[in-house]
Amino acid sequence: MGEIERFEFSGAGGQTLVGRIHRPATEPVAWAIFAHCFTCSKESRAARYVSTALAERGIATLRFDFTGLGESEGQFDDAFARDVGDIVAAADALRARHRAPTLLVGHSRGGTAALAAARRLAEVVGVATIGAPFYESGVTGALDTAELGSLGKALLVFHSPQDNVVSIDEAREIFVAARHPKSFVSLDGADHLLGRRRDARYVAEVWASWSSRYLPEEPEAELPEDTPEGEVLVEGRTTGFVQSIHARDLRFAADEPLDKGGTNAAPNPYELLLASLGACTSMTLKMYAGRKEWPLDAVRVRLRHDRIHARDCEDCESDTGMIDVIDKEIELDGELSDEQRQRLMEISARCPVHRTLLNEIKIRSELI
Repeated sequence: MGEIERFEFSGAGGQTLVGRIHRPATEPVAWAIFAHCFTCSKESRAARYVSTALAERGIATLRFDFTGLGESEGQFDDAFARDVGDIVAAADALRARHRAPTLLVGHSRGGTAALAAARRLAEVVGVATIGAPFYESGVTGALDTAELGSLGKALLVFHSPQDNVVSIDEAREIFVAARHPKSFVSLDGADHLLGRRRDARYVAEVWASWSSRYLPEEPEAELPEDTPEGEVLVEGRTTGFVQSIHARDLRFAADEPLDKGGTNAAPNPYELLLASLGACTSMTLKMYAGRKEWPLDAVRVRLRHDRIHARDCEDCESDTGMIDVIDKEIELDGELSDEQRQRLMEISARCPVHRTLLNEIKIRSELI
């Protein structure tokens, strides 16, 4: 996942509503809005877990607080029509500042509101409801059976048979009233609040895959050509710390933790450096033991990086300034003799990355 961006906009009643946009590490394949459950907030587990998981699958997702809840201004009341209007206002704000959402996800009453809002949003192609009630009549702004039948959007209904807040019979009413394309997914074992991360991730995984069939086709973004072995390309946006890394035909990311101003979406640069040394050490030991036909079953390498004063380092050549220290703990599994273990410890220092870090290094920079 990429950055998490604070997002403010004017709701249906003119009050300032507050949300968070979860961005993928790369260009989004689609934009979505998550509407939280009744009296909940954008910080509910379902809202955070689903939004995070959707972003990991390339879908930028806005979760926000309805009027009068969480960080949003205004007085909370049981006004369903205003919730619908808040979703429409959120979509208008995304359209103006980023891109129009094509997907809506709603939890509990937020799902029912998302259905009603979808009728007013031409760009929306798909709606997912999670444990949503069916309001046949008597609720201003809700869709009746006929309106659901003419929704004109792809619909995916998620509901748990064990939901003791909203009966699964209400999900059946929604599903039967809607026309195809539609699907029903049973969230067996999940609670109404979708409090388990595994259930939320499952919803996001199924929704991202199912909805991709209905997203408008766009020209594929030009990706950098695969880099040759020994060359790495790193690209970053002007905001945030998330970096997209290209190595050969592989794609991964780097970021900083939350307390350093990042979004904690990926390892930081020093962690990647330690990972390189650890991976190289483990590979080298496995290769050596394999050639010797020694019974080495597994290798675990734990590494830590620190900077200390040279005067505090007993075995360092320098006695002034700061010294970078990498501690490397190696655990070897297998029926190895003491002599074999000692030899493998000696070999661990011969891994190419280890040698590179100890050799003189010259970095040549060029502006192109």
